Amino acid sequence: MRNLSSLKQEFLRKWIKGLRKYNSQKKNMNLLERKKAIKLSADLAMASTRNKATLWRKALVAKTSIDESNKNDISTSSQPKKIRKKLTNSSPLCRKRRRIRTVYKAKERVEASFIAKKMVQKRTRKLKSLLPGGKSMDEACLVDETLDYIESLRAQVEVMRCLVTASELFINPSPP
Repeated sequence: MRNLSSLKQEFLRKWIKGLRKYNSQKKNMNLLERKKAIKLSADLAMASTRNKATLWRKALVAKTSIDESNKNDISTSSQPKKIRKKLTNSSPLCRKRRRIRTVYKAKERVEASFIAKKMVQKRTRKLKSLLPGGKSMDEACLVDETLDYIESLRAQVEVMRCLVTASELFINPSPP
């Protein structure tokens, strides 16, 4: 793994280059277009600073190229959001589950392992949905890719925090 400091420097250099590219393409951007340009350039910079063999990097570059080809359509996702009704403890379904669990201790052990397995599967699906390209990864690869992606995100966040701090000092300099 590379030094985090060199990773941050390379990310910043490539991100500024990407921001300049978007700024030169269109001078009068509205807020939503500016936000999308910042995100696209940050994603590309992050992906280009990493090892070319990582799957999340390839998925992020592919997603970014799709976003760039559709940049005339700035609107957010038009798909309706799924609404899930939460079950309260007073619902008949919850009461039925409680009765089933109290039948036999041996059955409870089997249920506990079943529930644990289902929880792991659910969390794995969630992790796969968060990681670019994660849906096509197996579990072993998913862990390695996630660790690498987290390291890249950490570097990206630290660089952005430094830029915010620097811009605040530039806008509001402290008196001598």
